Amino acid sequence: MYPIIRMAKAIFANRKAPMGILETHVSQHIAWPWDIDPWKDLNNGRTLTLFDLGRIGLAQRSGLNAALMRNRWGIVVAGNTTRYRKRITMMQRFEMRSRCIGWDKRFVYMEQAMWRGGDCCNHILLRGAVTSKAGIVPPEQVVAAMGFDPVSPELPDWVAHWIAADHERPWPPQF
Repeated sequence: MYPIIRMAKAIFANRKAPMGILETHVSQHIAWPWDIDPWKDLNNGRTLTLFDLGRIGLAQRSGLNAALMRNRWGIVVAGNTTRYRKRITMMQRFEMRSRCIGWDKRFVYMEQAMWRGGDCCNHILLRGAVTSKAGIVPPEQVVAAMGFDPVSPELPDWVAHWIAADHERPWPPQF
C-alpha cells in the first residue's frame, strides 16, 4: 500500500520552504515495521516508494508541483538504476537527500541517496518526464514555468554514460 499519510506529510511540511531547482532537498525518515522484508531489511520495493517521498518534497519546494497543477501536467519515472550498499533495518532513522542534476530534450535527471550517519546506504539515478495530453513536455518549458533558467547545467559524465548505455538496451526486451 502506498504511504499516503507520509506523502501528505511531505507535501504539507515542505509547502513554505522554497528552494532552487538544483539545490538538495534533505528529509528525515524511519524504517517502520511495515517497510521491512522477511530478511529484516528495508524492502527494496519500499525503498523506491520512499524515494518517491523525497521527490515529492523536492517537487513541492522547487515549485514543480505548482507548475504541474497550473498546467494540468503529470510526471512519471521513465527509468532508474539503484545501488543498495548498506542495510537499513527496522526502526532505524535515515536521512534522504534528493536533487535535480539537469535535463535534456525529453527528461529531467535526478539523484537521491539514503544516509545513516556518514554511510550512504543506497543511491538512485532516475529520469522523469513531465507529461500532458499531447505527450512529453520539453523540460525547458517545465523549468521556465517553475521560474528558473531553462538552460540545463551540463550533465556529469557518469549520467551521460548511463543515458548512452540505456540507448543500447533493446526495447522491447528480447526473451
